[in-house]
Amino acid sequence: MSDLDQFRQTVSAWLEENCPPSQRTPITREEQVWAGKNKAFPSSDAKLWFERMRDKGWTVPEWPLELGGGGLDERQAKILKDEMKRLGCRTPLFDLGIWMLGPAVLEFGNDQQKQQHIPAIARGDVRWCQGYSEPGAGSDLASLQTRAEDKGDHFLVNGTKIWTTNADKADWIFCLVRTDPNAKKQEGISFLLIDMDDPGVSTTPIELISGESEFCQTFFDNVKVPKTNLVGELNKGWSVAKALLKHERKLMAEIGGDTPGPSFSPVQAALEYVGVDDNGKLKDVGLRDQLVRHEMAFRAIGLTHFRSFEERMNGVADNNVPLIMKYVGTEESKRKEEVLMAVLGHRALGWNDSEFNDDELLTNRGWLFSKALSIAGGTSEVQLNIIAKRVLGLPD
Repeated sequence: MSDLDQFRQTVSAWLEENCPPSQRTPITREEQVWAGKNKAFPSSDAKLWFERMRDKGWTVPEWPLELGGGGLDERQAKILKDEMKRLGCRTPLFDLGIWMLGPAVLEFGNDQQKQQHIPAIARGDVRWCQGYSEPGAGSDLASLQTRAEDKGDHFLVNGTKIWTTNADKADWIFCLVRTDPNAKKQEGISFLLIDMDDPGVSTTPIELISGESEFCQTFFDNVKVPKTNLVGELNKGWSVAKALLKHERKLMAEIGGDTPGPSFSPVQAALEYVGVDDNGKLKDVGLRDQLVRHEMAFRAIGLTHFRSFEERMNGVADNNVPLIMKYVGTEESKRKEEVLMAVLGHRALGWNDSEFNDDELLTNRGWLFSKALSIAGGTSEVQLNIIAKRVLGLPD
């Protein structure tokens, strides 16, 4: 038996013993455990599962042991992910610090920044939000105007950010700011970490089409930020931003594929709500065709992720794959929600708990939210332009 096979057996046994049965069911957005000073647990089992994974270092399995991570290599981390998927284990902790900021600090941060922020992210003590887009700088992010003026031992930050997800609930924000207004677009930008409790920081929620207010506009009014909160070099924040966006796109790319944790598929919904004929086939032939197309695409995306992983492990990875898969994955996620709406028919019309909703996992809120997936991390249209230029080498 190879070392990896032995590791898989050990991981499987540990998950079987430590993951409560209630944490092996499809998770709703309301049941997600988000990091932060005020993090809440939907149940005692969710708290127990989080604590066990945290103590194991598996909230961030690939991060260094000495910084609160699991110290796993990439193959071991994939085994953990695969076994969690097989057993239906829920993700124990959600946070942009895990998915985006942490990897950037590990790559660009100094020792003091790593010691301050990485263990806190691993423990779920701090909730992070992202300060990139502005009202006048969305897809053209390099046009951002939020300014950080050098005041000796600190920066004075003024400006505004928009689409800052859950900024009203976050403890800290990682932010792109302009530190040299006279430099070319990308060359005068720096990467700052800002405490949301600092005087001068305020947020205003933005009501969405789904009826929720996940996004916020964040304002900075003469906010004093210590220079120790500068990640990377002054005016070199664009390099940090690009590295962080790679992690964001990787996360977004996995949405349409075989992601960890349990999920309620359109096929399951169809079998439950549509019914089958005497031969065990779905009665609705047109719907059957939609389901087959989605399942084929879903499987193809998952296999492509697996192939990309194996190529990376063998040193022949194509760095353009995440760009393509971000587009493919989020578009397929939208199609999945379309199929679910078709499956449920009138049952999907309810807005809150009502006679129209037979299952809280299946509402038109999910369908509406899926539209945001093709905007977050770069719109599908922008992604296609990047693919055309960077991957295919097509002329402008």
